[in-house]
Amino acid sequence: MGVRILVADGDARIRNEIKEHFNNEGYEVDLVGDGITAIKHYRRYEYHLSILDTDLPELDGRSVCMQFRKMSNAPFILMSEDGDENSVLGGYALGAEDYIVKPFSVRELLARVNVILRRRIGKESVPVRNLVFDGLIIDTFSHEVYVDDRKVILTPKEYELLVMLAKSPERAFSRKMLIDTIWGYDYYGTDRTVDTHIKNLREALKPRDYYISTVRGFGYKIKEV
Repeated sequence: MGVRILVADGDARIRNEIKEHFNNEGYEVDLVGDGITAIKHYRRYEYHLSILDTDLPELDGRSVCMQFRKMSNAPFILMSEDGDENSVLGGYALGAEDYIVKPFSVRELLARVNVILRRRIGKESVPVRNLVFDGLIIDTFSHEVYVDDRKVILTPKEYELLVMLAKSPERAFSRKMLIDTIWGYDYYGTDRTVDTHIKNLREALKPRDYYISTVRGFGYKIKEV
């Protein structure tokens, strides 16, 4: 069984946009347009995560969340046009895993969902297609990389280096670890090969090359900026 997500929003355009992006990521998505229907779906199906607008027709999102909590401990995210501090804190007080203010980027929402699900149900259980950073997207299915929506061309080794770093943000990898993983234990070249590939990778990722940080005397890491 795949990861199943419930999206409840009165705006069909928003629902459909979320579904399109999340389907591309490999998630199963059910859409509902009001709070009463959301509760009916929640009673009938098992969801790994829910995304709800606070201003739902029939029954508001906060009331829906309280009903969800009686049935499951699965995480939920609240969406709202109301971004004042009291509203945000009120959402977290209800138990929301995250609170996102409209209008928002669906890519950003997707990135937040990926983080929540990997933390809650285990990385191996979640089919993650995109590694998403601000201005940098790595599509691990098609092996395509986009910088500010512009496709960049990388060599196979440059791509493998980028993916290895991006899958563990802020983790420092030694040059030897990168060599052993990407080139193989039987590689007889020097670790300066890594430096050359990182230099070329940074050049290709401009102006987002700042994500790749040098750990002096050790190796490299991807920074969470």
